[in-house]
Amino acid sequence: MKLEDFLAQVPQGDLWVFGYGSLMWSPGFGYKQKRLARAYGYHRALCILSTRYRGTHRRPGLVVGLCRGGSCWGMAFLIDAAHVRVALTRLWNREMPRRVYEPRLVLVRLRGGRLVRALAFLADPGHPSYVRELDVHGRARLVALRLRGGRLVRALAFLADPGHPSYVRELDVHGRARLVAQGIGIRGPCVDYIQNTLAHMHHVGVRDPHLERVLHAALALRENQRA
Repeated sequence: MKLEDFLAQVPQGDLWVFGYGSLMWSPGFGYKQKRLARAYGYHRALCILSTRYRGTHRRPGLVVGLCRGGSCWGMAFLIDAAHVRVALTRLWNREMPRRVYEPRLVLVRLRGGRLVRALAFLADPGHPSYVRELDVHGRARLVALRLRGGRLVRALAFLADPGHPSYVRELDVHGRARLVAQGIGIRGPCVDYIQNTLAHMHHVGVRDPHLERVLHAALALRENQRA
């Protein structure tokens, strides 16, 4: 999919965008509302090999994608209709250079109970950089998102694409921790990325036990390497 094709599929008017990783704490675009939200039918997973932002081709890091199954807390951002094209162009250039994600509109519930459709970036299970946890398949789409407070909305999310070359398959917690511990890219260490993501989640009162376990194991690996 090209940027123009993507923009042509986006509904007219204001647009919600669902962030579940670095978009939560560094969206990179202007917005008029920011709400805690929950997407249903998808979960956050450390499933994308990072060879630029948080790693290199020789020593890749690992970043999150949105995969099928379960639910996921994140942040929903409402973009004014007049600024949607500029914001989505920035998002496309940031999230889609390797096409490891697929943008989709998903249902999300906003804090307060309202259900909206939001743009999210789903992981592509067919991509070579996809790291598989289970037999899951994902695409970028509109997902159901529940905001804290109960409101359910549909939000566009970029789901990880398991078919993409950067999708990492069949790694346990320790295998993922090794990638997190080693990865350093143009935006810094992969460990910092995970710490920032978890810190933002903790600030709004939500947790991700799996991500916490991976971070703990990665920090332990780094300490052992220094010893």
